[in-house]
Amino acid sequence: MVAPPPTLGMHRIPRCGAGTIGALTMALDGYQTITACVHDGVLTATLHNPPVNVLSATMMRELHELLAGVRDDPAIKVIVFDSADPEFFLAHVDMRILDEKQTFDDLVAAAPEGINVFQAIGELIRHQPQVTIVKLAGIARGGGAEFVAAADMTFAALETARIGQIESLMGIIPGGGGTQYLRERIGRSRALEAILTGDSVDAATAAAYGWINRALPAHELDDYVTRTARTVAALADGVIAAVKTALPPADHSSALVVEDRVGMALLNATSFQLMNDALSAGAQTPDGERHLEALMRGVRH
Repeated sequence: MVAPPPTLGMHRIPRCGAGTIGALTMALDGYQTITACVHDGVLTATLHNPPVNVLSATMMRELHELLAGVRDDPAIKVIVFDSADPEFFLAHVDMRILDEKQTFDDLVAAAPEGINVFQAIGELIRHQPQVTIVKLAGIARGGGAEFVAAADMTFAALETARIGQIESLMGIIPGGGGTQYLRERIGRSRALEAILTGDSVDAATAAAYGWINRALPAHELDDYVTRTARTVAALADGVIAAVKTALPPADHSSALVVEDRVGMALLNATSFQLMNDALSAGAQTPDGERHLEALMRGVRH
């Protein structure tokens, strides 16, 4: 008898079509920004928040629900995150996130003690018992780059992927764990360079720095991620848990408190004006996001 597909609360997660991870992905009931499917122990979560996949309050809520809902499911061994938009994985946190006031307030109220609502996303991903993999075909900046750094592994398209912490150009700093995740991955000096310049880097540079696992030709990315995810998911019971227990995520608790404190001090009239000016200049549109660093520098003058 064929086992029923996994469930997420009252949501039934469909099986992916045979052959490739992500085929025939379907929306979960009530979800607006994530579609999901399961095949051979691999859950593929596809982020879909057009036009540029900003990390909105709704997406944050749905990520919390999805990850909490499958956390204790023994049938799911690996979670692959990809994007419905090949050009943008996650552009950055939504500059209009406070427009979703009730959802945002609910997230703030639910955040664990000692971390803010943005850090809560990264810490959730870092402490997920399943192996988490990002398939990065396009751009990840700001909160999107923090998401990438929080995952266990990231594989990126050599020709098209870019990653960067752009927050300094918005008058703020990475506030979702990015200061600590980046330092852990690429070292203090390179973290300072990435954060203070606000520049994004290509996949080859990110791989050389250790920001991601490896950069692959775009036509090889899907097959490589599929093969890696299924190889891990096929391991004997207990192996994944043992490895993740032996290699736990670093404890950044005290540093995250500092990141939040100094970051919150920069949320003022100047930073809000910069973001409003950026929106007026085309941020959060495909054209504006393709060259967001230049756009942000332009609105500063």
